[in-house]
Amino acid sequence: MSSPKVLFGFHAVGVRLKTAPQSIIEIYYEPTRRDARMRQFLERAREAGARLIEADGLRLAKLAGSHGHQGVAARVEAVAQVRSLDELLDELDAKGVQNPLLLVLDGVTDPHNLGACLRVADGAGAHAVIAPKDHAVGINATVAKVASGAAETMPYFMVTNLARTLNELKERNIWVIGTSGDADKTLYQVDLKGPVALVLGAEGPGMRQLTRKTCDELVGIPMQGAVESLNVSVASAVCLYEALRQRGAA
Repeated sequence: MSSPKVLFGFHAVGVRLKTAPQSIIEIYYEPTRRDARMRQFLERAREAGARLIEADGLRLAKLAGSHGHQGVAARVEAVAQVRSLDELLDELDAKGVQNPLLLVLDGVTDPHNLGACLRVADGAGAHAVIAPKDHAVGINATVAKVASGAAETMPYFMVTNLARTLNELKERNIWVIGTSGDADKTLYQVDLKGPVALVLGAEGPGMRQLTRKTCDELVGIPMQGAVESLNVSVASAVCLYEALRQRGAA
């Protein structure tokens, strides 16, 4: 069994309370915070049968590794998830999901950016987020906090060889679309209604060259002002929600 991990912040702990309360070992909370949000949270925790422990801000910050804990942290057991990308895609196929939507992040090493990307992916209804093991950040407490619960619900796969994984997606008839500032087409000129993997690089360097070469097509996000690029989480939101729009979100 894997070691317990720490979640902190109302969203991250609240989603675990909602989706897998039995996995919560204990919840630490700051008793001096008595506002409505804390009262509602504690009521939900008690209803779920969670063990509650009072803790001051210093102890919470030490437990969370951050002062952004909002007065709440929890030690939790890992929740069993789909073990591999292939397993997930097979499950989607078995369920009749014909047009999977995947977000691929190449070189995103900032936990705040990853957390925001996971939150966007969850909101847009993406089926998974994929990243390389050697050029990415893993799920940690900061990622979980920024993701506002999405780290608990959005499958996140770190693969050994990203280019090979993209080629395997192509063998499954998933169209691999990369984003680049020098692309001839814009995001709004491509069809995103079918099976799609949207590939975004880190802000600044962008996608690595091999990743870029592996894409079926490159598109750009139109930039009308003085800045040359968007933060990767913002760019992910633009791309995923354009796919959602095309797929008939209304």
